[in-house]
Amino acid sequence: MYLLIILIMVASTAVQWRLRSKFKEYGQVGLRANLSGREVAAKMLADNGIYDVQITSTDGNLTDHYDPTNKTVNLSADVYNERSVAAAAVAAHECGHAVQHAQAYSFLKFRSAMVPALSAVSRVMPFILLAGIFMIRTSIIPLGIGIGLFALTTLFSFITLPVEFDASRRALAWMDSSGVVTTQEHAGAKDALWWAAMTYVVAALSSLATLLYYVSIFLSGSRRN
Repeated sequence: MYLLIILIMVASTAVQWRLRSKFKEYGQVGLRANLSGREVAAKMLADNGIYDVQITSTDGNLTDHYDPTNKTVNLSADVYNERSVAAAAVAAHECGHAVQHAQAYSFLKFRSAMVPALSAVSRVMPFILLAGIFMIRTSIIPLGIGIGLFALTTLFSFITLPVEFDASRRALAWMDSSGVVTTQEHAGAKDALWWAAMTYVVAALSSLATLLYYVSIFLSGSRRN
């Protein structure tokens, strides 16, 4: 179990490094359509009949996200302003989430419904797990409760996967049909989005490995008790 967790940590670091490398590479490839990330986002939203979503610029690097609570596509400053393949791919991907929201995509609805509960869980779960481990010799109940709560976060990680892959699929399909990218630019956008998706895959596997680690402690404690 320890070896598995270490391997996933190494994989996570490698994927993050590769992601940044890919976005740096495609960030230097100019978009023939000469559209900024903001313009790509605006065009994709309009082409999908979405006019109630605001496009904003946010601080940080790779901090791009869609917020369904206030219907905003939030693009990092580089993506918002740049006219590159990477910027177009990211902007279209985040708008893919807006399209999911507008079309009531089931996995996005499920994930959004989980957010309030997970926000509350995340504040108490670490303390419950820690208390459960310290109390394992006298009672397995606190650790069992902590595992149940952690299982919700693991489920959230796996529900996120189809949401992210579908948003990329929508983005790439729209970029092709709208003529925003050439064939070569499409290949670069697809490559960049694939590595972005891999970060979510590794995060889900890491959460699962951690969950199994706590389960193994729980089973060991239950046998002793």
